[in-house]
Amino acid sequence: MVSWHALTFNELTNHQLFDLLKLRVNVFVVEQNCAYPELDEKDRHPQTRHLMGFQDNTLVACARLLAQGVSYPSVSIGRVATTEAFRGKGAGKQLMREAIKHCEALWPNCDIEIGAQEYLKGFYNSFGFEATSPMYLEDDIPHIDMKRLGANKP
Repeated sequence: MVSWHALTFNELTNHQLFDLLKLRVNVFVVEQNCAYPELDEKDRHPQTRHLMGFQDNTLVACARLLAQGVSYPSVSIGRVATTEAFRGKGAGKQLMREAIKHCEALWPNCDIEIGAQEYLKGFYNSFGFEATSPMYLEDDIPHIDMKRLGANKP
């Protein structure tokens, strides 16, 4: 069973911050062989929430939830990652359900935007996201922008 916590930067303990950054670097920098500035000021933005999923006190999944205007005009979800050992067991789906649920609680009826790796388009479609841009390269990885309309919108 996974326990979920959505914390601001100031609410993170030193150990939670270390585990969060280690997971993100392991996935986005090491596994994807992509040197890029993983840390940015969005992590410390006062409205940012760091969603973390723990199983047996071990961080197994994370996502960054951003308020309107921080990355996109709408609320956004980014830095979506799961540990290699946790993949293939529905971890990504569980993480996205939790991320959307937390976004809706924090910012009701808001659209949610993401910059998704293009090969995951079908995965994000299953959560109601639709492509809003053609493919573009971000750090030499094909991406697309996607949007999920808020609950009270057509």
